[in-house]
Amino acid sequence: MSLRKRHRVGSSGRLSCADGTVTEHLFPPPPPVPGGFNDPATADVLLRLLFDPEPDSFSGDGGGGDSALSLDLHLHSAALRRSRYFDALLSGRWAASPSDHLTYRVSSSAAAAAVRRRRRPFDAYVAVLRLLHTLDFSGGIPSASDAIEMLRVALELVCDECARACVRFLEAVPWTEEEEDEVLSIAPFLPSDDSRDLLARISSPAGHRCSAASEDMLRGLISSAIHSHPSVATIKAFVAKLLREHSSRDSVRRVLDGAFLASLDTVKELMGKYASPDLRVSGDNDEREAIQRLNLHAAVVNTKHLYWLIERMIELRLADSSVHEWADQVALAADLQKTLRDDAWKNIAPGLPLLVTRCTFRLANAVASGSTLAPRQVRMKLVKSWLPVLNVCRDIIPPIPSGHKSVFQELEETFLQIISTLPVSDAQELLQQCLTFSTRNIDDCQHLIAAFKTWFRRADRTPPGT
Repeated sequence: MSLRKRHRVGSSGRLSCADGTVTEHLFPPPPPVPGGFNDPATADVLLRLLFDPEPDSFSGDGGGGDSALSLDLHLHSAALRRSRYFDALLSGRWAASPSDHLTYRVSSSAAAAAVRRRRRPFDAYVAVLRLLHTLDFSGGIPSASDAIEMLRVALELVCDECARACVRFLEAVPWTEEEEDEVLSIAPFLPSDDSRDLLARISSPAGHRCSAASEDMLRGLISSAIHSHPSVATIKAFVAKLLREHSSRDSVRRVLDGAFLASLDTVKELMGKYASPDLRVSGDNDEREAIQRLNLHAAVVNTKHLYWLIERMIELRLADSSVHEWADQVALAADLQKTLRDDAWKNIAPGLPLLVTRCTFRLANAVASGSTLAPRQVRMKLVKSWLPVLNVCRDIIPPIPSGHKSVFQELEETFLQIISTLPVSDAQELLQQCLTFSTRNIDDCQHLIAAFKTWFRRADRTPPGT
């Protein structure tokens, strides 16, 4: 089918003000993607989005009045058919207009929500239509507020895959109170399977394989970077750049996952030996102390390697597996608690508590920010496994001066954010273990007070629909 040429490309409209004057609004069109979204050279459908801020001016012919705002988009029918609404239009079942020229009037509720956030009324529609072309569901939703707006549009246009991606994002990240209210308003329109996990936390219970040679090279580069002398920062920066710019994310993911698991296994083995009661009672004192020093020093060195790998994985948004693995380290967390309760480590590895806390904070923060989406069970296990280690670290590290925030306090806040994403019953169990956050200074625990207030508000809410 041929694309009909239009005189007006982009977004323009005339909005009548309260005093009767007419103001013209010009919205530049989104940049075209060659061969893809909004590319006039390859598109076979011209879609006009219309928004009329005056509801009474609606006319059945699809055209807007003088006050209507509009945006023209050059789209591909194959991508549009991923929306069941547009699939029906393009199939000819609704033949009100030629199939290569479509007009869609945006809903007043979605447009009004966008205006409240000081966004253009078409932004969420453009985001969803772009996703239908790119299918980049993991990287196309930047925040919870964006996910909410896009979910409304995805439901409106019956874009099932996009709607599921929005729900999955919302289920895994913290919300503001306003966003929580909006999720509550949307939940009744979602299939029960999709809304179950969302409602559980806001009310009481009712690729292409790359060549082996390429991956071997990456493994060698990573090994050189993490085992180089700590002062050779340029080597690590160079390898980090190569990882960022490598053509295959799947290859980079596999190599980083393998390196992470290898370093983690080494740390677990060394910490297990240090905490082992058998080693503590074997041999003479001098030999035992020398072995313990070697084990703990090697554990610290390998934890530094682990931290560098975590930084790379989070930077590349490839930390899914590392979050899962870190959440499962109950035995390692127990060995660390046993080690840190013994003063011997202070003379061997004084930086151990800070280093371990940084690893946990970076992974937990990736989960709380939404850059790494973790299932509910993983989020709970992450807090449950490492909260006791944080509590031990808080007891042995002197508090810093008032007005300054340590990594331990940052991890407290991050754990509370993750707890806010869990069902009410799970959050209740974990929040009670966070009471130590208030033991130093009641003025420094506003994050804990806010977390408990949020929990009580949700626990006292009647489940929707009951």
